[in-house]
Amino acid sequence: MRIVSDFPRNVQEEESWITLADGCRLAVRIWRPVDAESDPVPAILEYLPYRKRDLTAMRDAQTHAYWAGHGYAGVRVDMRGSGESDGVLTDEYLQQELDDGVEILQWLGKQPWCTGDVGMIGISWGGFNGLQIAALQPPELKAVITLCSTDDRYADDVHHMGGCLLGDNLSWGSTMFDGNTCPPDPQLVGERWREMWMERLEHSGLWLSTWLQHQRRDDYWKHGSVCEDFSLIRCPVYAVSGWADGYCNAVFRLLEGLDVPRKGLVGPWSHKYPHLGVPGPAIGFLQETLRWWDYWLKGKETGIMDEPMLRVWMQDSMPPSARYKERPGRWVTEPSWPSPRIEPKHFRLTSGHDLLPLVQSPAGLGADVAVPLSIRSPLSVGLFAGKWCSYNAPPDLPHDQRDEDGGALIFQTAGLDQAIEICGQPIVELDIEADQPVAMVAVRLSDIAEDDKATRISYGLLNLTHRDSDEFPQPLEPGKRYRVRVSLKHIAQKFPVGHAIRLSLSTSYWPLAWPSPVPVKLTVHPGGCQLILPSREPQPQEEAALPAFGEPEGAPPLAVSLLQPSQETWRVIRDLAQDQTTLEVINDEGIFRLEDIDLELSSRVTERYTYSYGNYDSLSGWTEWERRFRRGDWEVRSLTRTLMTSNATSFRLRATLDAFEGDSRVFSKSWDEEIPRDLV
Repeated sequence: MRIVSDFPRNVQEEESWITLADGCRLAVRIWRPVDAESDPVPAILEYLPYRKRDLTAMRDAQTHAYWAGHGYAGVRVDMRGSGESDGVLTDEYLQQELDDGVEILQWLGKQPWCTGDVGMIGISWGGFNGLQIAALQPPELKAVITLCSTDDRYADDVHHMGGCLLGDNLSWGSTMFDGNTCPPDPQLVGERWREMWMERLEHSGLWLSTWLQHQRRDDYWKHGSVCEDFSLIRCPVYAVSGWADGYCNAVFRLLEGLDVPRKGLVGPWSHKYPHLGVPGPAIGFLQETLRWWDYWLKGKETGIMDEPMLRVWMQDSMPPSARYKERPGRWVTEPSWPSPRIEPKHFRLTSGHDLLPLVQSPAGLGADVAVPLSIRSPLSVGLFAGKWCSYNAPPDLPHDQRDEDGGALIFQTAGLDQAIEICGQPIVELDIEADQPVAMVAVRLSDIAEDDKATRISYGLLNLTHRDSDEFPQPLEPGKRYRVRVSLKHIAQKFPVGHAIRLSLSTSYWPLAWPSPVPVKLTVHPGGCQLILPSREPQPQEEAALPAFGEPEGAPPLAVSLLQPSQETWRVIRDLAQDQTTLEVINDEGIFRLEDIDLELSSRVTERYTYSYGNYDSLSGWTEWERRFRRGDWEVRSLTRTLMTSNATSFRLRATLDAFEGDSRVFSKSWDEEIPRDLV
C-alpha cells in the first residue's frame, strides 16, 4: 500500500461522545479537516460493534484519515454495548441498533463542521446496517457503500445456506461471544469501566442459542433483510464483495432488486476491504470511494456514474490451494444486471457420469430412460471445503477437490476444445429421491486441469425439505421423486482449452454445513438433471478501454509494536485407533501494542470439528477464545468455550464464560441448552 501523508486539507482527530435521546452515550472517533467549522464537509459514518479504540484502530487510522484529508469527516461510532459506549449488545441488527443509527445521522447533520449530508460505509456488520438504515429513509443519508454484506439474513448470511445450518454459524457465534466480553478502556470511561464490563458479561447472552431457535425463515430473519422490500431504499448504493467472500451473491441481487442509482464491484478478495484485498490484486479502493462520495455528497462530476453498472474480476484457472496471494485474471464489465449478454449454457447429466452439452430443448429433459445413480456420502466429504466466508488466514479456501470426490457422484465433460467463460450464478436442476424425510445435497462445480487437479469454482447447498420454501419447509416422502433446483454461488471464471468441467453431488458437506439427522441415500435420475452455466463472451475492445484502478493507498499507519508474531494452523487429523476425525483450526493473532494509547492486545481462537466414522450422533463443534488487554498493571482476560453437538432430534449447546482481572477470576457463567431440530 502506498502511504499518503500530504493531503489537500489538514486533518485533526478527536475522541468524543454522542448522547442519545434516552441518555445512552455512544463513543465516537472523528477525523475531519481542521478548518471544517469554517468550511463544513460531508460526513462518512462507519457504525460497528468492533471497538474503534483498539480492534479496528489500525484499519480506521488509514481509512478515515484519508477521507478527512480529502474534505470529509470520517466518523467511527461504537454501537451501544461495544467499545466505550454505554449499554449491552444482545444480538445483531436489533431495532434499537437501527434507531440509534438514525439518531447518529441526525446528530452528524447538526454539527457545525458538517454540511448536513452523510454517507454510510461498512464491511460485514457495517455493510448490513448501512442498507438497513437506508431502508428507514433518514433524510441526512445521501449514499451508501456496502461491502461484504447481504440483503437476506436467512438465505445468504453466516447462519444458513439453502436451508442448511452452516458451520460458520457456530464459528461466528463464538466470535461474538468473545467480543462481548471485552471491557471499555478506563482511560476513556474512568472508574465506570468495571461496572460496564460486568454488565456486559452478565447480560450479553449466548447469541448462538437465539439463532438456533430460528431454523426456518421467520420474522426474526425477515427483520433487517432489505430484500423484503427493496423499494424502501431510496438513496444510491455501491455494493462490493469478493469471490472468496461469503457474501458475493448479494451484489447481484441488490443490482437487480434496487430501483435507485447503483453500482457493483466484485474482485477476487476474501472478507476484506479491496485496498487490503487478498487474494490480490488489491486496488485503490479509497480513491474509488472518493469518486462515489464526491459525486453523491458534493455534487462533483467524477465520471463514476458514466461507467458500467457492474465490474467483476474474471478469474483465470489456478491449481487448487487453501490460500492464494494473487488470483490472475482481468476486469470485465456489464452495463446492467441482469445482463443481456449472459447466455445460459446447458449440460445434461448421464448414467455414465458424463456432463454433455444439451443441444435439444431443456424441456426434453427426463425423456430418456437413464439408469438411476445413488450416493450415501461419508462425513469426510467437506473436510477440505474451507470456510463459508474466507478471510484467507488461516488458510481457509477449498483444497484439491479430489480429496472430496471419492465420496460424491461426479459428472464431467471431456476436455474443452474451446475456452468457456462464465459470469453469474450457476444452477443445477436435479431429479432426485431420498430414503429419509430430512436430507441435504451439496453441489460443487470444479475446474479439472490436464493433470487432474480439481479446483472448486463454486458450490451450493440445499436442505431438501426447503425445496419449495425456506419459510414453510416440508419433509420428504422417502422414495418419492422430486424436481429441485440448487443455486450455486455467483462467480466469474474462465475454463481454458483442455480443461474439463466437473459437477459433484454429495449428501453431506461437514463441517461447512451441519449434516442431516441420520445418514441419507440419495438417488439421482440423470435423465431429468442439468447444469446451467451463465456463459459470457469476452469483449476485448470494451475491456481494453476500461480505466484501470489505481494502486492501494492509505493514510499513515498507527505506531504498532509486534511483541509476539501470529501463528496459524489448519489441519485434518484422523485417529484410526480412536475412530475419530478432527478438523482443527488455530488462529493465534500474537501480541502487539498500540503505542499511542500504550495498550497491549492478544487473542487466540481454536476450533475443532470432530466425528466418528459413520456416526452422526458423534458430530461436535468446539471453539475456544482467549483474549487479553494490558496497560501497565491493569490487565483483563476473558476465556469463552462453546460446544455444539446433536442427535437425530435436537441440538445441544454447552458454553462457559470466565473473566479475569489480573490473576483473579472475577466472573463465571455457564449455559447448557437443548434445542429441537426443525427439519434441519
